[in-house]
Amino acid sequence: MIIFYLIGFLLISAGIILLLGITPEVVTNDMMKFISPKQTLRDKAQIAKGRKKSRRITKEILHIKEALEVTGKGKQFTIACAASVVMLVAGCFLAVLLNNYFLIPVFAAAFAMLPFLFAKSTIAAYDKHIKEEMETALSIITTSYIRSDDIVGAVNENITYLKPPIREIFQGFVGDATMISSDLKEAIRNLKEKIDNDIYREWCDTLIACQDDRTLKDTLLPIVGKLTDVRIVNNDLKTMLAEVRKEYWMMVCMVVANIPLLYVLNKDWFHALMFTLPGKIVLAICALVILITALLMMKYTRPIEYKR
Repeated sequence: MIIFYLIGFLLISAGIILLLGITPEVVTNDMMKFISPKQTLRDKAQIAKGRKKSRRITKEILHIKEALEVTGKGKQFTIACAASVVMLVAGCFLAVLLNNYFLIPVFAAAFAMLPFLFAKSTIAAYDKHIKEEMETALSIITTSYIRSDDIVGAVNENITYLKPPIREIFQGFVGDATMISSDLKEAIRNLKEKIDNDIYREWCDTLIACQDDRTLKDTLLPIVGKLTDVRIVNNDLKTMLAEVRKEYWMMVCMVVANIPLLYVLNKDWFHALMFTLPGKIVLAICALVILITALLMMKYTRPIEYKR
């Protein structure tokens, strides 16, 4: 009977979508309004001063969106948003089919995150490329700046050796400093906001300080050296972190595999777990623990980053 209800719901939903003309673009725009609500001038000022931080989920979603757009895959973000809504509904359906309503919020959250996790995995190479190109760019620009004592000239001198998207970022800096405003410090502040990396921002802050005290130029190269240190440490930890992730997913598979194993060993235990109220609550708690620990595992096994 539940299947007929679900089929009816799907048909009604399809009719509503067709009548209202709902498209993936509409879903994406509405989702972005919910995830990243419009900020007041006061909120923007507090964020700029560091007194207020953007929500982590907002930063992650915006990072995925910007990375896909830069790599020429902007349409994939729209597809991911639409797929997220579909997967959310699919998670609810699965919980209803299992006749366990306690699993609905867990499955809905887990399934809705899958498209974004897949998109995030596809831009991992982009993030790695950004860091490698940033290390090269800062190194050669810093060397030229120490020699010439002219940051705009140093960037112009090496702009042809930079690769996208770092090249476009520094080209924008040259345009700001030479055509838009004569305030070099403000141009560097604008440059600072282009990349979300603590070492890069520390380099920009030191560069601003160098405009008042030229003797600080010698502190720029050690800052750039931190990028190299972080890259070396991440290369050393890569295999170790991969083993940790592998062991975690093996443990999750063992926990999930216990459910069909119970059916083979003792059908009464299986029915108690699947069809009684305490059993359904236990399953919901296990699913919630797996979801939370999976997110924590991905958080603590990602490549390390320097924090000021």
